[in-house]
Order: sequence, then structure tokens, then C-alpha cells
Amino acid sequence: MDARTITAGLSVAPQITPQDVQIAADRGFRAIICNRPDGEGMDQPNFDEIEAAAARIGLEARYLPITAGKVGDEDAEAFGRLLTELPGPVLAYCRTGTRSATLWSLAVAKDKPVADILAATQAAGYDMGGVVRRIANGGKTPTDRADASFDVVIVGGGAAGIAVAASLRHRKPGLEMAIIDPADIHYYQPGWTMVGGGIFEAASTARTMGSLIPRGMHWIKSAVAAFEPKDNAVILDGCRVVKYKRLIVAPGLKLDWHRIEGLVDTLGQNGVTSNYRYDLAPYTWELVRGLKKGRAIFTQPPMPIKCAGAPQKALYLSGDHWYRQGVLDDIRIDFMNAGGALFGVKDYVPALQGYMNRYRAELNFFHNLVAVDGPAKKAWLEVKAPETAPRTVEVEFDMLHVVPPQTAPDFVRVSPLADAAGWVDVDPATLRHATWENIWSLGDAMNAPNAKTAAAARMQAPIVAENVADDIDGRSPTAIYNGYGSCPLTVEKGTIVLAEFGYGGTLLPSFPKWMIDGTKPTRAAWFLKEQILPPFYWKAMLRGKEWMVKPEKVTVR
Repeated sequence: MDARTITAGLSVAPQITPQDVQIAADRGFRAIICNRPDGEGMDQPNFDEIEAAAARIGLEARYLPITAGKVGDEDAEAFGRLLTELPGPVLAYCRTGTRSATLWSLAVAKDKPVADILAATQAAGYDMGGVVRRIANGGKTPTDRADASFDVVIVGGGAAGIAVAASLRHRKPGLEMAIIDPADIHYYQPGWTMVGGGIFEAASTARTMGSLIPRGMHWIKSAVAAFEPKDNAVILDGCRVVKYKRLIVAPGLKLDWHRIEGLVDTLGQNGVTSNYRYDLAPYTWELVRGLKKGRAIFTQPPMPIKCAGAPQKALYLSGDHWYRQGVLDDIRIDFMNAGGALFGVKDYVPALQGYMNRYRAELNFFHNLVAVDGPAKKAWLEVKAPETAPRTVEVEFDMLHVVPPQTAPDFVRVSPLADAAGWVDVDPATLRHATWENIWSLGDAMNAPNAKTAAAARMQAPIVAENVADDIDGRSPTAIYNGYGSCPLTVEKGTIVLAEFGYGGTLLPSFPKWMIDGTKPTRAAWFLKEQILPPFYWKAMLRGKEWMVKPEKVTVR
């Protein structure tokens, strides 16, 4: 155990094990604080194990989990309270000890000189230079002055963020604009279904972020820690402050893999895969090709999720391959859906049900995956059907395709921008924030009741750009979003059911019925998905070319 002394009352350490708890007691520690969230690493014991080991020998233990790079002011205050309440000396730990050292530095900032804090942490081997401004500010995040200021700041460099940046750049080329995103690579995520079906190569769905940022835009390669809308400020990791006149929030959503017990430990092995990750989609195709007999399970978590049809797409393409290979009679397919319907818009259900019947897939509604044991090839699902008592069922599998639960990003969910469910709170027509008039949001992170798809972001981008431009010109927003989203459901290789719909399930087809009847499987829709949409995404949507998505305008008197 590598415990490093900060003060006489506190030492910090990298990850400890249950066996280290006895060593801590032998060294005189009387309490332990865990600052690492459970499930952060594959080799990490859960806090419950540490707490149980501590209880057996009379040590106090407390859980104050902190996401890496996101130590909030309230976290530091809570850490300070624990140091007051717990018997000392205290041992605090995280992955490396840095979060624990940072928490202490901010917790004592009101009472100790900055130089003393930096000296104590440096002596223990921790560099607090990234939070020195916060330490100097009494442990609080300063927003009174900015490290950088822009006319428009866009949070997120995904499909929505880059598309709206390009659209706004065309309308207002003279604006000083910045995109904030820490990623090096931008992914065409709609292509991962095709990767998992053996249609696309994974590499074709990735480009460098730098090659896609519109010319003239500043790229701030950093993660966002917090929003301070009252001060028109975005706080970055390390307490850097970026100020804005107008803010567009498009960070996407969070795939919560850890919410399914045992899943992270077995992803990419033991027959467990997911098309929701770039590195795992090829493994899906490997499993599909290799399976000749057995049981294949495809799961769908509770809504909202991005691309609600993606769980089914994986099933259809897999079933089609087994059908063409002549092995379908020896494979049982189960669709485990936490919801109560095959698809949320009833007009598309008959065609989809026909393919479920073709592949003889068992439909299991109100079944939510909660745990996986990969080596044992077992999964557990919680069943919550209406008017029945909840129960848990155990199933065995040879292949398991998992769609993880999904939430808004943590820095959005806990921010002043969020609604009660954690999503950015917007007007569903204008996509302007419900409270802060100089903030807009689009893509997966906001709470309008539309399908979370790339096609929805493609429609939303020019609407937000138009409304921001209107606001800059002193006008009320004039562009209206009708909730459009599209889900090309790959029911078999060469055929797609092209679902296009808006708010309330209203059908919003882009093509005449003689060309593509979206309620029926067509080869034309497959050609669109395979040949047209990928280059359209890279060369049109992300460059601000608004083909077929010109904003619907309203007259403001």
C-alpha cells in the first residue's frame, strides 16, 4: 500500500485492496475515504468490499466517488466535512491519489496559504497546478474572468456540434466561435450497425477531429467540467474559464456500461458484444459469422437511447446472415426489450414484426438486462410487466448483443441547464433553453421528445443556426423544429424499412411513396443507407450544406 502523507491527519493513496485495509489499521489509520467510483477500472474492488473489510476490524469507511477530472466545489466541501467528522488519521484513495489530494487542497483553501498547500501536495508527489486558480480563489471555481472569450461557444464536436458550427459559420462568417471537445477522433456512429453486420469496415466510420472542425473555428481540446450560465461561463478541466455571448450545447449522451453488473468485465469476450462501441462492432460480426448453433440474445434498455432502432438492427442483420447460411434452425434468437412495444411508431410495426417472424425471434417485452456473467455465459434480466410483481429471470447465451443504459453526460446532468431528468431543458420548437435565452441545445443531450438520431441532429443544426443568427440580429427565433428523426431499420442485407417521423409519431417522409414507402422494406432505402448517407454525412452535413433540411420558418410580428 502506497500511502503518502499530506498532513498528520491525512494520507492519500492509489487504489487499495481489501487486504490493504488491515495494513492501514496496522499503520494507525482509523478511517478510510474512497474517492474512486465503482466500476472505473476492470481490476478495481468495489467500495462495498473495502467497507466490509474495514468494518471487520473497526475502521470507519466512507464513499465519496469523484469522476476523474471533475472535482466540483461541492465535492471539496463534502470532503472537508468528512475530515472533520471521521476519526483520524484518515486514508483517502482513488485510482492514483490525485483526486483525493485535489479534494484536500480545495477543502482547506480557505484556511491555508496557497504556497503551503502546493508544498504539501508536491512533497507527496502530486502536482496541483491545474487547480491553483481554484485554490487561490478559496477552493471555489472562479468565473469572474475568462481565459478566453467568444461570440459563440459550442460544447461538443460530434455530429450535432460540428453540423451546427458549419451552418452558423455560413450565416455569420465574422463571428468568433469555438468548439470545445477533448476527442481526437470523430465517429460516424450510424455506420457501426453496418460494421456489426459485415457491410462496412470500422475504419471507414472514423476521421480525425481536426480535419472536420470548420475553418476559422477555434478548437479547445478539453473536457467541460461545469456550466455557470449566470456568468456566461463554461468551466473546463483544470479550472480554465471560457466565456461566451451565446452558448450551444451538443455533447451527446453517456453510455452507462457500468449500470449492468459484470458487463464491463466481459465486453469484447465470452460472446458479449455491442454495436454501440467502435472497437466492439467488428467483434459482433465475428460472433455472427462464428455462431452455427445456440442462443443469441439482443437487448434494449429503457428509453431514451440514441437510435432506438439500433438494438433491432443488430438482430435483423444477424438473423439474415444465419438465414442465408442455412443455420437459423439451430439458433434461438431472443429480443429482450425493456419497453412494451417493438417500435414506438405503430405504422412501422407490421413490417418489422414480419421480419421478427421470419427469423423466429422471441419477443420478450418489459425485460431489462441488469447483470452478466461472461465466463458462465449467463445473463439476468429484471421483468417489470404492468400489473405483475417484478421478478428476475436467468438466461443462458452463446452470443449476447448489449445496448447499454444511456443518460445525459454527468457535467450536464448536474448543471443548471438540466431538467429534473438531467437533460438540457429546451423549448421543443426553437431548441432555445427554457430559462437562459442565450443558450441553445441540439442532438442527444437535450430534452425535446424526438428520436435521438443523427438524422434528427441533421435537421436540428440549421434550425439552431438560424435561431442563433436571428438572436444576434435582434429578432425572435423564426425557425421551428417539428421533431423530425429517421431510423433506417436494416431488416435484411439489401433491404431497409426507412422510418421517418416527428413529434407525436407523425410520419414525415422525405421521399414520395413511389420512390420509397417507409412503412415497407425497400431496396432503395438500403441504397440510401449504404451508398448515399455516409458521403452525405462527411461532405454535406458536417460542412453546413443543408440539402433537404432547410429550416421551416414562422413569421414573427
